[in-house]
Amino acid sequence: MSVLDERLSDFDPEIAELIGKELERQRSGLEMIASENHAPLAVMQAQGSVLTNKYAEGYPGRRYYGGCEHVDVIEQL
Repeated sequence: MSVLDERLSDFDPEIAELIGKELERQRSGLEMIASENHAPLAVMQAQGSVLTNKYAEGYPGRRYYGGCEHVDVIEQL
């Protein structure tokens, strides 16, 4: 198995545990700071997707780098 395919809990159990504890902390109370509200699961999945690997500077159809055709469609939705 490649390091690119490892789950965080296998790659770094300590960090995985701390992230889990932070999730528990967030779920156990109500933050009154708007920027710290709970993000929906769908948003968390999108933020942790392969789009994280893509640098897409510029505007749809006028990017500075190639390989942005899917990012362009997503941004235009």
